[in-house]
Amino acid sequence: MDAAEMNKPTPPLLQTHSIVKRYPGVLALDHVDFQLNDGEVHCLVGENGAGKTTLMHILSGAIAPDDGKILINGNEVHITSPRTAQGLRIGIIHQDQKLVPELTVAENIFLGNEPGLNPWPFIKTAEMHRMSRQWIAQIGENIAIDLPVRLLSTAQRQIVEIAKALSQQARIFILDEPTAPLTARETQTLFSLLKKLRSEGVGIIYISHRLEEIFEIGDRVTVLRDGKVVSTADIRDVGRPELIRWMVGRPLQEEFPVRRATLRKEVLRLEHVWSGNLKDISLTVHQGEILGLAGLVGAGRTELAGAIFGARRRDRGTMVFNKNEFNPRSPREAIDAGMGLLPEDRNRFGLIPEMNIRENISLANLQALASGFFLSPRKEHEAAVEYSQRLSIKPTDVSAPVQTLSGGNRQKVILARWLFTGSRLFLFDEPTAGIDVGAKHEIYEIMNQLAQDGCGILMISSELPELLGMCDRIMVMCEGAIAGVLSKEEATQEKILALATPPAKEASDAA
Repeated sequence: MDAAEMNKPTPPLLQTHSIVKRYPGVLALDHVDFQLNDGEVHCLVGENGAGKTTLMHILSGAIAPDDGKILINGNEVHITSPRTAQGLRIGIIHQDQKLVPELTVAENIFLGNEPGLNPWPFIKTAEMHRMSRQWIAQIGENIAIDLPVRLLSTAQRQIVEIAKALSQQARIFILDEPTAPLTARETQTLFSLLKKLRSEGVGIIYISHRLEEIFEIGDRVTVLRDGKVVSTADIRDVGRPELIRWMVGRPLQEEFPVRRATLRKEVLRLEHVWSGNLKDISLTVHQGEILGLAGLVGAGRTELAGAIFGARRRDRGTMVFNKNEFNPRSPREAIDAGMGLLPEDRNRFGLIPEMNIRENISLANLQALASGFFLSPRKEHEAAVEYSQRLSIKPTDVSAPVQTLSGGNRQKVILARWLFTGSRLFLFDEPTAGIDVGAKHEIYEIMNQLAQDGCGILMISSELPELLGMCDRIMVMCEGAIAGVLSKEEATQEKILALATPPAKEASDAA
């Protein structure tokens, strides 16, 4: 090899040149150039609709570009299907989990890549189980690999997605909002794994709306806005305000809008409530208050919201709502009494994707739209338009299918539904998961306005900065019980994590 060949620069692991993707009336990607190097975590950020997921779908073979080139190690490739991407050692973890609910954990991890097939006609089940345990253990978790995925929590499903990508031994690893359902501890475990992969030369494309993660894990960052690349920079050369300005096209003066809390009458009180794994829960929520609920996955936060909302049976204890003892036997009774729940998984439990915006808004209050024995289309349309405009839902056409909306607008549709029913207590479970920084700010402003209007809010979140920035008090749960309550003035991330972490078992207990 001559000197010229030796000094020739090594081509990037992955390059895209002038990638274009058009949809009817929309230019989703406008001549996008992107580069990923060996052993690099390259973060890709932007608001919903900026084109991030479209670019990842092209790289994973889910859709084809209309124009442009993709190169791997300097060689042009044509990624025509997910199978082609897998053959090029591209692994992806989608924001919307792509698991088969009825199959087991092991079957999902090796779906389409089962050991023993080709040419052996039978799957080597024992080997598949052994390797599945290996990949789950590498992530630092312990999930029964023979369980059907439908029985797993949202966070556990995400761990299975990560194990599936690891099993493919990807050289290019794409993660689209991987930590949305994970706790702080699980996120740190994932980051340790990504750092290990990076040290082994794996190139990682990391998409997240959680900006603190970008600065913790990233080497470089590329910002997309309206399908175009706004900027690419080394993480160490860009600050948080500048990154936000690149994303939204304007500076946000306050990431968490300021609100002066004016606590009024008590709207909800729980006294010594037990339900399933919940133990002796007592709390109060006042009108005009945002009460935060922190804790690790499995601490009981979502279960508590379900017990309040009538989705879980209470074994004993008292709940008082609007000064009256209240024991809802179903969510319908809670809704009729003035409660609204925004669930953790808005797509599965908060919306009916096949319905449009208008139908999803009116769903819980059809009796208000009756004209005689029949539903009044005019009343339904007028109500949907009123609340859609009030919350600035986009698109403005209330006949648009809700499944075409961004995460922030889907959340607004659920909020519009509860406003239409007249809710005075809102249970927000991970309200900004998978939502971009601009839409988060809108959701925060809506929450502040609800509190100012005298509503009570119980806010469950795994994002500690969000709890610290939005809540008047923070209640921390650990293993189904309340570990402590912190005022806004005394709350810190360290104090919250200390309360949320189970105490170490004594040596005699472990023996």
